[in-house]
Amino acid sequence: MRSVHLNWFTTDEQFKFFIQYGGHEEDMYVHHHVDFSELVIVLHGHATHIVNTEESFIKKGDVFVINGTTSHGYKDPHEFRICNIMYKPEMLELAGPEFKRSNGYQALFVLEPYYRNINHALSKMSLPISSLEYVSSVVDFMIEEYANKLQGYQTILRSRFMELVVQLSRQYEKQERHGAQIHLMHLAKAISFMEDNYLQPISREEIAAKSNISVRHLNRIFQSYYQTTPFAYLLQLRLEHACRLLKTTSLPISDISYQSGFNDSNYFTRQFSKVYGLSPKVYRKRR
Repeated sequence: MRSVHLNWFTTDEQFKFFIQYGGHEEDMYVHHHVDFSELVIVLHGHATHIVNTEESFIKKGDVFVINGTTSHGYKDPHEFRICNIMYKPEMLELAGPEFKRSNGYQALFVLEPYYRNINHALSKMSLPISSLEYVSSVVDFMIEEYANKLQGYQTILRSRFMELVVQLSRQYEKQERHGAQIHLMHLAKAISFMEDNYLQPISREEIAAKSNISVRHLNRIFQSYYQTTPFAYLLQLRLEHACRLLKTTSLPISDISYQSGFNDSNYFTRQFSKVYGLSPKVYRKRR
């Protein structure tokens, strides 16, 4: 199996992004992405999509994301034309907290790529014709910008890529869901609520209610998809926030504790040291 790097497609160190039309008249070898994620939009025709060792049928209108831990390829293409958008995952991470609060974004760009490596036959999002026409027009514009590389093209491409991500995330929420996608949307709602409220005192009961499921089912899907508990996920969000404050402010440790959603600074220090292997004070000095 081949390993594919983003610098195969672009050598621009300042703008780690690549977009193209992909026409596949022959089978494409199974490969995995070393340092980038890929958004794929099927614009025409159909093919068999190989994900790790599993195969599934993909067709015009299908949209999916492949991350670096998943191998994939195509075979038996028939008038198969796609758009490949290759990007560094941190490009979306830097887009701001609004994305993380979107159920569709969590499902399409975070949960599906993660879970696809476990359950290869996970269904993709399928765009209706009207939405595919809009997406195609955005893609046309982006590819022209990328080809011409006029002054400011990087800013325009970032902006249009974010617009595309938002529109696809909205469409994901609208589509009729089956099987694993139903569980993904429950989980996406839970994560979106936690991302929006992790600095506040929230309970499992509140998270489950916002996700329209029982506490028991909430625990079960977290364990199934993330191999962890809702509480552990919430704790990690708060600790990551504390890390940012430790690196960017001179606030006392006790203040950082309370501003990160912890009611007890001693408990915060114990949990921080357990996860990072350093006390908050030492972590700040080393950073």
